[in-house]
Amino acid sequence: MSDQILIDHKDGYAIVTNNKPARRNALGTQSMAELYAALLDLEKDPECKAVVLTGAAPAFCAGSDLKELGGLSIPDMCAHEAETARIARQIGMLSIPVVAAVEGYALGGGFILATSCDIVVSAASTKWNMPEVRNGWIPPWGLQTLAARTSAANARLITWGVLEIDGAEALRLGVADVIAPDGEALVAACGIAKRLADLPANAVASTKRFFETTATADAERQDAEANRLFGLDCQSEAAKAVLAKFTVAR
Repeated sequence: MSDQILIDHKDGYAIVTNNKPARRNALGTQSMAELYAALLDLEKDPECKAVVLTGAAPAFCAGSDLKELGGLSIPDMCAHEAETARIARQIGMLSIPVVAAVEGYALGGGFILATSCDIVVSAASTKWNMPEVRNGWIPPWGLQTLAARTSAANARLITWGVLEIDGAEALRLGVADVIAPDGEALVAACGIAKRLADLPANAVASTKRFFETTATADAERQDAEANRLFGLDCQSEAAKAVLAKFTVAR
């Protein structure tokens, strides 16, 4: 494993950090594969009863790595996003709870990665935004986790980018579960993880499994449909123009 994903073992839980600050912790092929491997390993660790997922400063995650996507064909982009979707869905399938600690901003896929976690802690001034539609395409995965947290109408407004929210508004809408002062989201998330780790693990796992079906019962089909629409959208002139900027930047 490279240094793109860092694991810090604590008393009963672990902190997993997406460590690509130069790329604003964008979701690339390697970092997502390493995140997947780390989560599976931690689930098998009898000393780890919960996970805190965070990003290296200055932000939680800027979303998909458009520099990587810009160099791919549309079928390969769809395949890349389908694999990201599969890994994000795995968070809900773990037997241990995952707490997101979100500072700075959570954009696009970073927004959805956070809402894929069991509990979301947001700093007060965190910027939550979905820029995909402005770029010319539908977010290709995970929208059911957003709809499970807020109303379908709010999820649609957020996905369109009409609602750009901070931590307080994220809490009000149900996108976040806990709000913390700026700079203290990780501390708050670790406190929650420790409380969960101190509970009987079997009961924690059973509770997670019971409620998780609300968000993931149809997740695979919905992700497949979003991915199909994403592929169609990427053929538009608006999407091609955005992706071309990142292709040149490579």
